[in-house]
Amino acid sequence: MRKFSISAAVSKARGMMPGKPAWMSKFKWPKSLRLLILDRYIIRKFLGTYIFAIILILAITIMFDVNEKLDSFLKAPLKATVFDYFLNFLPYFANQFSPLFTFIAVIFFTSKLAGNSEIIAMMASGLSFKRLMRPYMISAAVIAAATYILAAYIIPPANVERINYTNTYVRNKRVDYGTNIQLQVAKGEIAYMSRYDNTSRTGYKFSLEKFKDKKLVSRLTANTIKYDTLHHWQVRDYMIRSLEGDREIIKRGNRLDTMIAMEPRDFLIGKNDHETMTTPALEEYISRQKERGVANIKSFEIEYHRRFAMTAAAFILTIIGMSLSSRKVKGGMGINIGIGLVLSFSYILFMTVTSTFAVSGLASPMLAMWIPNIVYSIIAVIVWRRAAKY
Repeated sequence: MRKFSISAAVSKARGMMPGKPAWMSKFKWPKSLRLLILDRYIIRKFLGTYIFAIILILAITIMFDVNEKLDSFLKAPLKATVFDYFLNFLPYFANQFSPLFTFIAVIFFTSKLAGNSEIIAMMASGLSFKRLMRPYMISAAVIAAATYILAAYIIPPANVERINYTNTYVRNKRVDYGTNIQLQVAKGEIAYMSRYDNTSRTGYKFSLEKFKDKKLVSRLTANTIKYDTLHHWQVRDYMIRSLEGDREIIKRGNRLDTMIAMEPRDFLIGKNDHETMTTPALEEYISRQKERGVANIKSFEIEYHRRFAMTAAAFILTIIGMSLSSRKVKGGMGINIGIGLVLSFSYILFMTVTSTFAVSGLASPMLAMWIPNIVYSIIAVIVWRRAAKY
């Protein structure tokens, strides 16, 4: 009887399995691009500390939020509070303060490495300060990518449920009424309503004027207009005046279904509406509103540019944090953490202040959102050069 051999079976199976293509067996990553054990160690420490900092801050935030809104939470169903509010609020809050968590994480674990003389050992082995920065930048890239994806695509739909919850059970900030509404719905078409009630989806004293070569060619007036679905409106008690040269044609009716390129959200702008749009939708909305001549879109422009600025902040604050805490100091880790907290909070405060420049018209929304990054980029270059000299 033939004996069964495990080693022989494994060898036979390996021989039957398709091998690697020749180009893969010959290909080798350049040494300059390979991740060392040290790189993986720093990346693991960086991201682990970042996640731990987020969990810690969110736990504190939950306690303060529950204490502040306890009466509202008791009125609301528990399921809605947990799934509609907290499940959507925590990612939103974490992403809003991602630069703060990034900076604290870098300062904390780098100070610990420096305090244990681990960075001195790395430098003594021939590792340059520039090369030491690589795993930090890789970690910052991971955080920046996650921050942008969350802010651009995942958090906005979640904000819809969160804002609906707060409007229902905490404080209603929904905009349901508008007066003296005027906007350009298409090229050469101007719409006007004296009042619009979103609860009944009805507008009053409506008019739609069409111009050609700066001359009025038709005018639709109606006592009421009701919004149905996307761009579909129903006008009642209407009159259409069409001007053809010296002739004027008048048409009256009780009801008319028509398509008008406008929606209630185009003129009923709530305080948090910009937080409910994905980045592509936000860009399209801003472009469309500018074409219509709507001026009250500063919050949407600020939010659009803020998402990109916050993504770049991960790299800038990582460089500053690593440069400040990479050297062992007599005061220990506490001094570095204190400096980190001051700088990170000052960054968030600076961004809040510069956003008011855009609202007041002193600066464009893009410039207002990127001023903190420009200033802190200069600080990053200075502290990095100083740290690299030692």
